[in-house]
Amino acid sequence: MPERLPRIGVMGIMQELYDAMLPGITERQAAYAEEVAAQLAGVAECTVPAPVRTRADAERTVRAFEEQDLDGVLVIMLTYAPSLRVTRALAGLRLPVCLANIQPDPAVTPAWDMADMTYNQGIHGAQDTANAMVRAGVPFEVVTAEWRGAEFRERVGRWARAAHTVTALRRLRVGVVGYAMNGMGDARFDEAALLRVLGPEVEVIAPGELYRTMTGLPPSEVEELMAAEDELFDVDPRLAKEERTDHARMQLAIERLLVERGIGAYSTHFDAIAEDGRFARLPMAAASALMAKGYGFAGEGDVLAAVAVHAGHRLAGDGHFTEMYAMDFPTDSILMSHMGEGNWRVGRPDERVRLVKRPLGIGGLDDPPTLLFRIRPGPATLASLVSLGGERFRLVVAEGEVLDSPELPALEMPYGQFRPDSGVRGCMDAWLRAGGTHHMVLNLGRHAADWEAFCALAGIEFHQV
Repeated sequence: MPERLPRIGVMGIMQELYDAMLPGITERQAAYAEEVAAQLAGVAECTVPAPVRTRADAERTVRAFEEQDLDGVLVIMLTYAPSLRVTRALAGLRLPVCLANIQPDPAVTPAWDMADMTYNQGIHGAQDTANAMVRAGVPFEVVTAEWRGAEFRERVGRWARAAHTVTALRRLRVGVVGYAMNGMGDARFDEAALLRVLGPEVEVIAPGELYRTMTGLPPSEVEELMAAEDELFDVDPRLAKEERTDHARMQLAIERLLVERGIGAYSTHFDAIAEDGRFARLPMAAASALMAKGYGFAGEGDVLAAVAVHAGHRLAGDGHFTEMYAMDFPTDSILMSHMGEGNWRVGRPDERVRLVKRPLGIGGLDDPPTLLFRIRPGPATLASLVSLGGERFRLVVAEGEVLDSPELPALEMPYGQFRPDSGVRGCMDAWLRAGGTHHMVLNLGRHAADWEAFCALAGIEFHQV
């Protein structure tokens, strides 16, 4: 699942009125829209059609954007244009919208004439258009900035990433192997409400289908995967060939099912695997490897957390599934880990990831090969997707730092110590009051502003602790 830049349609709006007064103005302002798009190179792939000057232009342009499978629409006022010409098109638009309140020239100078006034009069067109969208109930972002500056790139880039994430979730299918863990209340939700609000569709994968897919794999694919692991990881010499072969078959079978069904995120529950009776071990290393390839994942059948990891991949890169294991008051930090699943791409660059043989009593099966690493020190962000009942969803977010903490030699699962900016006491008090779940996504870097932009576009609550 290769990552890509957000794909954005640039909708430049003007009107025919000025053509007679300023011959060539349409071509001039169209070139300006192309320059704006070029300024966004590296943060978005922009599609720039001809300027919109009539209602028919607007509706044709919007249809084309939706047919091109874009992530969002950036509206630019090339001159003033009456909003009623675009109201219907924007009211029915299914893509996230950002209104760029910009103009070609950053400063009003004594050299300006009526032509310059006309070229730079987008501000009142933006007001008319924004008013129409507000009255139509269309959510949108606004960016007022000098379009040649870094602030413009940064803010539009943040909106574009959020738009890419929103549209990705609208198309997402989440696979659940077996069922969700019994009694785990914070993962419970209304599937239809999740589909209506955010878009993900849940599909159950029978363990028997996973088993049949495993048994049908050609040996060459299994050998190829193990050879790749030998190159990527330090492989524990205690791992027998049979253990590695079985693990590789599980990983390849899961991925094949995901590809065949168009599934972008999944979750397995240890009881569903163990109770089936046909599996020798749990697919721990498989989860880590597939997260590293861009799939969302969560343990124990937790669809909400799998959606959060998928969103973290798209919004900030390299989403890592984890949970808060224990508090460490002397360092004001929280030990982050899980049973053995984690995105190895967030591991420390100065330590090779290890593929280890480790005992795991949970599930009552044989030892599962596990990818072991420590999370890279530096800024990091946690995010938890919360169902509040009905169609209310909330994202609880904490920014902080992964510490360069001592090794924990007996801990044979991915781990790291996260120190929240608000401190353990303040963060956890606020996290619990907000209903933050015990499974979450971790991304390297500070991304609270990105998550806030996502929540605004997705129509869900944002709560930073």
